[in-house]
Amino acid sequence: MKHRNSLAKQSNAKMLDNNIPEYVGLGEGSSHNLQKYQKVSVIPLVFLIFYEVSGGPFGIEDSVQAAGPLLALLGFLVFAIIWSVPEALITAEMGTMFPENGGYVVWVSSALGPYWGFQQGWMKWLSGVIDNALYPVLFLDYLKSAIPALESGLPRTISVLVLTAILTYMNYRGLTIVGWAAILLGVFSLLPFIFMGFIAIPKLNPSRWFLVNLDSVNWTLYLNTLFWNLNYWDSISTLSGEVENPGTTLPKALFYALILVVFGYIFPLLIGTGAVPVDRDLWSDGYFADIAKMLGGVWLRFWVLAASALSNMGMFVAEMSSDSFQLLGMAERGMLPSIFAKRSRHGTPLVGILFSASGVILLSWLSFQEIVAAENYLYCFGMIMEFIAFVKLRMKHPAASRPFKIPVGTAGAILICIPPTLLIFVVLALASPKVMAISISAVIIGLVLQPCVEYTKRKRWFNFSMNSDLPDIHAPDHQCNEPWIS
Repeated sequence: MKHRNSLAKQSNAKMLDNNIPEYVGLGEGSSHNLQKYQKVSVIPLVFLIFYEVSGGPFGIEDSVQAAGPLLALLGFLVFAIIWSVPEALITAEMGTMFPENGGYVVWVSSALGPYWGFQQGWMKWLSGVIDNALYPVLFLDYLKSAIPALESGLPRTISVLVLTAILTYMNYRGLTIVGWAAILLGVFSLLPFIFMGFIAIPKLNPSRWFLVNLDSVNWTLYLNTLFWNLNYWDSISTLSGEVENPGTTLPKALFYALILVVFGYIFPLLIGTGAVPVDRDLWSDGYFADIAKMLGGVWLRFWVLAASALSNMGMFVAEMSSDSFQLLGMAERGMLPSIFAKRSRHGTPLVGILFSASGVILLSWLSFQEIVAAENYLYCFGMIMEFIAFVKLRMKHPAASRPFKIPVGTAGAILICIPPTLLIFVVLALASPKVMAISISAVIIGLVLQPCVEYTKRKRWFNFSMNSDLPDIHAPDHQCNEPWIS
């Protein structure tokens, strides 16, 4: 490595001597001072991505209620192609180009400037916190059929607080623990559906898979459910500084996670719609537990309930890891007070974790559908800026080092972004007035918040600092002393 870095420095010196302005790299040196913390390897990273995006089939039931079996099955296949694949590819390229915590915030800052980088960070952090508020709700929705007292009132409130506190502590203890816990939780969450598949074979009626009634489709619920269950591939980028050899590990993990997520949706849907008579009104949160009881008895139902509970735990800790490390990455870039960059003795961003947990508690009173719709709306705004940043960096800095690069040119990069962008506009257009009002208000808060943060920086009310190991992504020539080498 020293030899390779030496060659890289010689190459830079030669380039400067010849006075040839060339963009070399943007992401070197992002985590040199973090070697004492254990890095995340490919297998834990796969399951962290799995939980960032999916966590299993819990929560996809509304797709059948909204549109029936055929559109639900086709939806998860088609959406995976036009949304998940492009987002995962862009995340792999940009995440290896900028292997540091902060992820998409750094991408947008480099392409569009620090003001819009802050807006990206605000919207994606807020959408992530809103998303995380879903998991206590889903957890209790599955348990309330076995414990009716958890449906509402004080028991439900206490359960949300206790669950949030326990899972927040897991995040505090370290990303390595979270990663390996995600593996165990992921295996346990998928096992009951594999078992259901075997016992459902004699009862399968393939004709049920093709049931469709276009006149009764709830398009808003349908699209929101599909979109929510197939997005957030970019969230793992905020942990790039914690990944072992991100230039190769991140793309591999995204590829394997994509296969795992799609299989984790399609297979249970084939079982649930094919082995049991389809009553769309029954397909709501927690219905897979009822299907398990019909196919295997009470014990299988409890297994699915336990799997759901553990799955929601996995999704919570994975999302909180992403949200808190995003705040750490923004603080290392001087966008937030330096207190957000301080780490606990376990290497975790304590202040970021506490902020994210507080947001979850404040938002947990919303209903499942309201949370999904609001989160999707904010997420869409952030994704538009990511697509713009991706294309602009391809056009402006084609020579930048990209350990993983999508094998297309500038025109191909633009074409990749068109289908998901069109989908974004559809999701935005279908949002209810209430969701639009709340989401646009949140965006406006971000537009005002950034100047306020800059004002506190000028007045020195809070301490701000720039991590000296990070390159200057806003330098005119965009040159780094040591280019990123995979």
